Amino acid sequence: MLLQGVSFAQENISFIYINGSNNNDEKMKNWFEKGVTKLHPVMKKSFEDNEEAASLFLKNGEYAINSDARMFFWGDKSKADLEFVEQQLDLSKAFSPTIAYGVRSLLASCLHDAIWVQKSHHMLPILEDLHKTVMEEYSQGNKVVLFGYSAGSFITYEYLFNKLPYLNAPDLMKSEKVDDDIRNFILQNPRKNSCISAISKAGIGAVTSDGRLRFIPDIEKFKKAYLKLDEYTDAACIPENAVRGIVNFASPLVLFYSDIADPDYELTYYNRFMLKYMLENDFFMLTVNFKEDPMGFPTTRNLKPSELAQKAKIDITNPKGFVYDNSTVWSMRTFFLAHTSYWSARKIFSKAVAKSFVDGYKFMQQSLNNDIEKEDL
Repeated sequence: MLLQGVSFAQENISFIYINGSNNNDEKMKNWFEKGVTKLHPVMKKSFEDNEEAASLFLKNGEYAINSDARMFFWGDKSKADLEFVEQQLDLSKAFSPTIAYGVRSLLASCLHDAIWVQKSHHMLPILEDLHKTVMEEYSQGNKVVLFGYSAGSFITYEYLFNKLPYLNAPDLMKSEKVDDDIRNFILQNPRKNSCISAISKAGIGAVTSDGRLRFIPDIEKFKKAYLKLDEYTDAACIPENAVRGIVNFASPLVLFYSDIADPDYELTYYNRFMLKYMLENDFFMLTVNFKEDPMGFPTTRNLKPSELAQKAKIDITNPKGFVYDNSTVWSMRTFFLAHTSYWSARKIFSKAVAKSFVDGYKFMQQSLNNDIEKEDL
């Protein structure tokens, strides 16, 4: 009788799948959507059937994965630009050797979107559309996990970088030379953590093309905009716990974003705070690539939280989240086909994702325990 009177509230998780490059015509859009439709039920089942994943990810029935996949498609936005490139290629066909023309066409079709989407004036509107999708799920009481396929991993990274509320004003002041008037004003008017997107929309500052966050020089305008920052934070940033994590796959992120490893690139400074936020707020970032996939680049060597803290030069308090890479999954496909085989090899891939989540979580916990034991000694 007592058990009958207890109501267990279950929260739902939506998986949002984001397309990659070379998906900008109707044929490729259908290929992506059919692939996701076949993959998602298998992915859901892999998390449910893996006993440890069900315990850790679904928290023993506290969470349930929604049966319907949510797809976020951005490939159509680059269609006009790619058509222009293809027209220029056609002009060269008459005088260019066949092999050279073939190589140019292959590079254009494979790499155009990956390069196109990195440009800020293309990326930012896509991030706003993705945020609307995430907020739609959040308004329905759903948490989300973002799956970024190929160049879709650029979007998951940029979304977190621009939308996670990992910035507070004192941290911003450390990276920017400001006068004492502004510094004292900020200390006297504390605001909650915000994100780069909110700071830009509030008119406080913006990220420049060389990777620097710069504030407006007009002190009075800055003060007026700063006082409204919380409003912009609520509108532009990811709400706490709305996104549980991301899974990047077939990911060439490291190849195209290698500049974040440059210590002189100022955005590296903000990546540190993003990493700190993720680890302290039970957020996971998985990279799962097929071993045979020539475009699947390992994101990083798997590091313990203490090693991440030392490398990023940040203090991490009570880490719960983790960053983990598994780029050693055998797809049983040739290298030529592996990059597009995550849908056809969905059982292998799905089991690898569920297992990688468990392995990443256990790696983090074991590392913490080892660090504690060393401190005790």
